[in-house]
Amino acid sequence: METFYSDLSGNEFPVSEKISGKFVRNSIMNLIQKEYPQFTENKCLSLSELNVYRGKYIEATLVKQVGELTELENKVLNSLKDKTTLSDKLDDDEKQPITFGQRVADLVASFGGSWTFIISFCIFLAVWICINLYWFANKGFDPYPFILLNLILSALAAIQAPVIMMSQNRQEEKDRKRAKKDYMVNLKSEMEIRMLQEKIDHLIINEQQDVLQIHKMQFEMLDEILNRIGKS
Repeated sequence: METFYSDLSGNEFPVSEKISGKFVRNSIMNLIQKEYPQFTENKCLSLSELNVYRGKYIEATLVKQVGELTELENKVLNSLKDKTTLSDKLDDDEKQPITFGQRVADLVASFGGSWTFIISFCIFLAVWICINLYWFANKGFDPYPFILLNLILSALAAIQAPVIMMSQNRQEEKDRKRAKKDYMVNLKSEMEIRMLQEKIDHLIINEQQDVLQIHKMQFEMLDEILNRIGKS
């Protein structure tokens, strides 16, 4: 297998990865020349080295747009560098054990916000009132104005409200995590699209250079043929 030595690092790479400095975009070339001032358009580097500086360019662009990188942006950049899937890691982060209290809060909130609870509670109130008014002729354990019933309702509301709020707070936390996940996935997609655009531009430039070389050879051959015809 043919190899070449990179003018950037001096390491040996396959010829298939050889990239001329002429085909490197100016923005990335400026970034390379900050670390290697001696690198010019007449020198060459490997595709893997170019990808490293593409990643650095994207990181610098991201810092310029959003300021100091947060933990979310760093995760996205590390995922791009390692070429790993981001959604799998996020799913693993969300798989946290649910405590008994959280499970109870979810059940109470789910039942308390259903028609089953409303209908059951209305039936309970109707039965309570009918028993005391008609069965015991308003002389039972809770005669009108149903002080014991009011106490039970007040206690139930006092207990149910904070339990439902605990469930809502946990749901809001899940929504925040889901929003962060969506942001990270969208950010990575945008960065990958930028890198893909960079690679497509590079391929177009290479193709144009190849076409120019072919045209140049054709003109040289045509001049040579014309010279031979002129001499004859």
